[in-house]
Amino acid sequence: MAKFFKFMLALLLLPITCLVVWQDLRILLGVLEHFSAAVSFVAGAAVYAVIHYKVYNFSRMYVFIHEMTHALTALICGIRIKKVSVAQDSGYVKMNRTNALVVLAPYFVPGYVVITALLYILLDFFMDLAPYRPVVLFVVGFFMMFHFIQTFHTLWEVEQPDLTLAGGKFFSCVLIVLANMLVLAVVLKILFPQDVFLGAAAKQVLLHTTVGLQIIVNYIRVHLH
Repeated sequence: MAKFFKFMLALLLLPITCLVVWQDLRILLGVLEHFSAAVSFVAGAAVYAVIHYKVYNFSRMYVFIHEMTHALTALICGIRIKKVSVAQDSGYVKMNRTNALVVLAPYFVPGYVVITALLYILLDFFMDLAPYRPVVLFVVGFFMMFHFIQTFHTLWEVEQPDLTLAGGKFFSCVLIVLANMLVLAVVLKILFPQDVFLGAAAKQVLLHTTVGLQIIVNYIRVHLH
C-alpha cells in the first residue's frame, strides 16, 4: 500500500518536476548571458567533466561523501549508526532503521558543495573573501558537476537497492530529479543573486501546474457526464 501511494505521489510530481527542470534551464541560460560573472563557475564544471572522463573518475572520493551523507542524514533523523564502510568502488552504512530521506539524500545533496559553503562562511569571519570569488565559483562549479556526473553514473550504471528501499525506482527517480533541480536553483541564486529570480520561477511553476490541473479536472468532468 505504501509503495502504491508513493507511485501515485511520483505520478503527481512528475509534471511539476518537468516544469522545475524547464525553469532551471531558463535560469542557467540567464546566468550564462552574463558570461563574465559565470565564467569561473562554468570553467569549474567543464574541468571536472574533462578530468572525470579523460583522467580519473574520483570513485573513492564519491563513495566517501555518499556514505557520509547517508550517515549524517540518519543522525539528523535520530537513527543510530552501527557501522560505516568505504571502499574504492562501494560502501555501506549499517543502521538500526532507515527512511526514504536517509536512503535518497546522497543523490540530491551535493556534499562537497556544502563543505565548500561552510568553509567559505567560516573563513569569511576572519578575512575578506571578495577577491577570491572567482576561485569559490570555480570550486562550486567543479563540485556541482562532480555531484551530477557521479549521481548519474551511480543510478544508471549499477542496480541500486537504495531506489527500491526508498519506495520504488519510479518514485525515487522523480524525487531525486526534483530535489536536484531545487538544489541547483538555490545554489545558482546564492552564487548569482542579481541574475536569478527564484520567486518568478516558482510563480511560473505554480501557474502552469494550476492550469494543468484545471485541464485534467475539466476533462474528467466532461467524460464523467
